[in-house]
Amino acid sequence: MNGTNANSPALELENVLVEADGDFAVIIMNRPQRRNALSAAHLRDLIAAFSAIGDSDAAGIILAGAGPVFSAGHDFADIATADENAVRGLLDTCTELMDLIQSVPQPVIARVHGLATAAGCQLVATCDLAVAAQSAGFAAPGGKGGWFCHTPMVAIARNIGRKRAAELAYTGDVITAAQALDWGLVNRAVPDQDLDAAVRDLLTRATRGSRASKAVGKRTLYEQLSLPQADAYRLAARVMAETSQTPAAREGMAAFLAKRQPIWNN
Repeated sequence: MNGTNANSPALELENVLVEADGDFAVIIMNRPQRRNALSAAHLRDLIAAFSAIGDSDAAGIILAGAGPVFSAGHDFADIATADENAVRGLLDTCTELMDLIQSVPQPVIARVHGLATAAGCQLVATCDLAVAAQSAGFAAPGGKGGWFCHTPMVAIARNIGRKRAAELAYTGDVITAAQALDWGLVNRAVPDQDLDAAVRDLLTRATRGSRASKAVGKRTLYEQLSLPQADAYRLAARVMAETSQTPAAREGMAAFLAKRQPIWNN
């Protein structure tokens, strides 16, 4: 995934690499010696990377991890002797990152290999899309220890439902990529050697069409998911009526009626 272009902002970050893959930006968690554990500094670097790319002309974002695993979650070296206020600050920073991933205009896809545990699994659940290598594993291990995975389960439970969330959270067991696919935590589980191709294929298809329209669509999707159905329909109808007047909508309809390919102004 190496390369540079205008889609990949020039960033020098201690714990994160930012590269380009064609029209996509690739954010690589780069603390392999700590299994990409999410220290406070690492979280801040991820926030800086997503913020910069969110303001760039990248069509989509790939989140990956260097080394043997995707991410082992929070770094206990930050937490073991910290007081409650310090831990709350760390968790607030983590929440800021999760909210940011879902608020940048581009589709974000997690490229998962090795293990994704605790807040690392939370990252997978938070990304818009996820593709896992068949050898990958997923866990919220706090349930079999002394510090329950409360914040990771916010995102995870919203992906997999109550009963499966309870099983994952209470047992702390690792589930396979095949289980993660069946449970709705990832979109694809593929042979390890096909991981990069599958990530790029799905993100390519997810970024077709007008980028402006996609950005509004992403924002509204998350907003309506948090609402009761009647309120969700009111929001969706309002936004859909408003966006019917945009250049992207008009171009898409005109191209369909004229049986030609649309021309997007991205």
